[in-house]
Amino acid sequence: MTFSSANPGAAVAVEFSSVSKQYGALRPLRIEALSLAADDRIALVGLDRPAAEVFVNLVTGASLPDAGTIRVFGRSTLEIVDSSDWLSTLDRFGILSDRAPLMDSLTIVQNLAMPFTLEIEPPPADIREQAIRLAAEAGLGPATWEQRIGELDALARLRVRLARALALNPSIILFEHTSATLPRSAVTPFGRELLAIVEAREAAAIALTMDQEFAGAIATKTLTLDAASGRVAETRSSKFRFWS
Repeated sequence: MTFSSANPGAAVAVEFSSVSKQYGALRPLRIEALSLAADDRIALVGLDRPAAEVFVNLVTGASLPDAGTIRVFGRSTLEIVDSSDWLSTLDRFGILSDRAPLMDSLTIVQNLAMPFTLEIEPPPADIREQAIRLAAEAGLGPATWEQRIGELDALARLRVRLARALALNPSIILFEHTSATLPRSAVTPFGRELLAIVEAREAAAIALTMDQEFAGAIATKTLTLDAASGRVAETRSSKFRFWS
């Protein structure tokens, strides 16, 4: 089954066609057909952490498929010609992943200033204001702004990574096993909060997860990838819950 936007007038943000990529697992990552419109917010269930990392690398052009094509706003990732071109492509994405590094010895504001400047002790006033706006959007209150990252709990660290993912005003936001470090009581509220942020920014989103509860909270559509065939199908209902 091909998944595509319910809105035929919306621009296509991401399109996978007959994609295959070997990455050291028992079988390659396969995605036969997947089309994400610029106003879609989907959850894709069926990729474990290594496969999710491969997916993120493929869609951002960090690596190329062994077969098939991936298009981002109509342009194939195979057409990326150099590192500068790739960085321009990467800027269209915000990636919420625990692989994204944070500087534990620096404050929240200093970490959020880093996408804009290397002058962080202290950041210039205008950059500090940008960092504070990002922190507030991600749900971090004034009492936390001068806390060091190493002092934060798992949810607060996740909020910092969210703010970093939003920093460059991405058109597409990728959520990579976001609920893995959350207490179960926080999964649904945080997922709904993320969806509200994505909708307010009018961005597209793909949440890669094995957690059906999180998928139901963060997305307007939940899809399941069959790893063997690469087919993607919309998930109607499930009596099982998978935790990432």
